[in-house]
Amino acid sequence: MSPRRRPGSTGYGLTRRGTASGLVLVAVLLVAAVFAFLYAGPGPSAAQGNSTTVIIARSNIPGIARRLKRAGVIHSETVFMVMAKLTGGPSLKAGEYAIGSRESVAGIISDMKAGRVVRHFITIPEGWTSQMAADAVNASPVLTGVAPVPPEGSLLPETYEVRRGDNRAQVIARMKAGQDALIDRLWPQRRPDLPLASPADAITLASIVEKETAVPAERPRIAAVFENRLKAGMRLESDPTVIYGISKGVPLGRGLTVSELAQPTPYNTYKIVGLPPTPIANPGKAAIEAVLNPPVSTELYFVANGAGGHAFATAFADHQKNVAHWRDLERQRAAGAIK
Repeated sequence: MSPRRRPGSTGYGLTRRGTASGLVLVAVLLVAAVFAFLYAGPGPSAAQGNSTTVIIARSNIPGIARRLKRAGVIHSETVFMVMAKLTGGPSLKAGEYAIGSRESVAGIISDMKAGRVVRHFITIPEGWTSQMAADAVNASPVLTGVAPVPPEGSLLPETYEVRRGDNRAQVIARMKAGQDALIDRLWPQRRPDLPLASPADAITLASIVEKETAVPAERPRIAAVFENRLKAGMRLESDPTVIYGISKGVPLGRGLTVSELAQPTPYNTYKIVGLPPTPIANPGKAAIEAVLNPPVSTELYFVANGAGGHAFATAFADHQKNVAHWRDLERQRAAGAIK
C-alpha cells in the first residue's frame, strides 16, 4: 500500500527548495563576479590621450563617486562606493589625479588612498630678477590670481611644488618667506669683520656675486674680492650692476659699450662708491653663504680667463697682465684663430 500524501502535496517540496537555494547561490555568485570585475577589471577608456585629469575636492564617498562617474573614469558609482568603504574610504585624499585610460576602480582607490596626485613645479633659477620670477608664476596655467612683482632680491631661488588652484600671490609669498628664513638663519653665523651693515646689504652683495660668475666654486673668492674692495673704499666696478641700471637685469645679448659704462645710474658701480641701492637679482643660498663667510684673502681684482672662469690678482700690475691676456684671447676669437 502506497504512503498517503497530504492534500495538495506534490511530493517534490525538498527538490523545489533545493532548486531555489541553488538559484539564489548562482545569483549571489554572479553579482559577486560582476562586482569583482567592475572593481578589479579595466575601467573606461580615456576620451583623449592616455589619461583623464580629475580634480577631487574634499567630499564624502558618494560625492567622489559622482565626480568620477561624470568624468567617465568608472563604470559604476555603486561599486566605487561599496569598495571604497570596504577598503578604507575615509582615507581618500583630495587633489588632482591623472587617471590612466582603462584604470580599474581598485587602482583609483589605491591612488587616492596614497594621495598620488598630479605634481606641478615652478623653478626660479639663481640670478633671476623678481620680474622674471613673477612672470614665471603668472605663466603657470594651473594657478589662479595674479602674482605681484616683489622687491628685488626678496625671493629664494628654488623649485617649488604647487597645486592646481593655488593662488599666485601666495606662491610668491612662499618664495619670500623662504628667503627671509634663510637670511635669518645665516646672518647670525656671518664672519664678524664683514663690511656689511645689515642683512639687506648681504643680499645686495650676494646678488652681484651671483651674476658675476657661472662657476659655483668661484663664488666665495669673488665675494672676498668685493668685500676687500668695500673695506678699502674702492668702487666695485661690476658689469652686472651697470646692466641692471640699463635694463633692470634683462640680458643685453652683447658686451657693454664705453658710453654705457659711463652712464650715471644709481647702479653703475664704476661711478658710485659702495653697494647699489637694491639687489640686482635674487641670489641663491650658495651666493649668500659666500658673502657671509668668504675666505680670507688680499685679492682685489678679477677678470675673465677665457675658459669660463676668472683670473684673480692682488696687485694692479698683475691684474693688468690678466686683462691683457683676456683681450688677446678676444682678438684671437674675433679673428677666428680660436673658438
